[in-house]
Amino acid sequence: MTDHTDDEIGFRASVLSDALPFMRRYSGQTVVVKYGGHAMGDRARAQNFARDVVLLKQIGIHPVIVHGGGPQIGQMLERLRIKSSFVDGLRVTDQATVEIVEMVLSGSINKEIVGLISEAGGKAIGLSGKDAELIKARKVTRRTRDPGSHLEQVLDLGFVGEPTEINASVLELLEKSDIIPVVAPIGTGPDGETLNINADTAAGAIAVALEAKRLLVLTDTAGVLDHDKKVMPEITIDEARELIRTGVIHGGMIPKIETCLDAVDEGVEAAVILDGRRDHAVLVELLSSEGAGTLIRRRRRG
Repeated sequence: MTDHTDDEIGFRASVLSDALPFMRRYSGQTVVVKYGGHAMGDRARAQNFARDVVLLKQIGIHPVIVHGGGPQIGQMLERLRIKSSFVDGLRVTDQATVEIVEMVLSGSINKEIVGLISEAGGKAIGLSGKDAELIKARKVTRRTRDPGSHLEQVLDLGFVGEPTEINASVLELLEKSDIIPVVAPIGTGPDGETLNINADTAAGAIAVALEAKRLLVLTDTAGVLDHDKKVMPEITIDEARELIRTGVIHGGMIPKIETCLDAVDEGVEAAVILDGRRDHAVLVELLSSEGAGTLIRRRRRG
């Protein structure tokens, strides 16, 4: 038996007691978690994340995990000497690259997360967006201007996609079980081709299709920062758009915020930009009044 002081025991009991109303709030609800960044690359943090996800399932919350894997894909492409480039944060993906992307995302990364959840005492199943046509997608193109002629050009990104339809019935079936779905963001194009989908975008589309209570986007930042580089605990859709317009939200945070805005616009109650480097960030966000990032909702509560 481990020795603990009365203060330690009392503190732990207090934490559990404080979590009770939040457990009630989310009981029976779906929470979609985009999992990536340093939270996924660090073994200890990955194990903590898996335990937290198992706990959510055991208390009656339905987590759906959608994972990325950009660094791992980059490492494999480098090992195989396949060159890769990015446009607006999207990896230009030719036939050789998309085969590696699918292998890494649907294979090693997906099964590692499934294994960690199993080690933590849960049950998980790894899915690709191609399974049961879970994610139907179309090719993404980007418009750019030629620096010499200033003429607008359409840039073909290859096998890069964006979701057009989510087969929610597959995930809804799993919600009725004790199995946690772990989704690799690979989709099927209109001609049956494999398409590489940004994990944030895939998570947002799945959250909308499942009418999720929350979309949690784990990042490598503490949240959305204001002019003074301080985390804003909560912002509305209109406030977020103004922060983008004025440049306070910039760079790689913009597409993440836009994913959150789209999800909330289309029915998700709220989305959260969450610090994935923080231990137990998901539990702190969902089961405490403290929060662990920046919550985005339609309007502030009156």
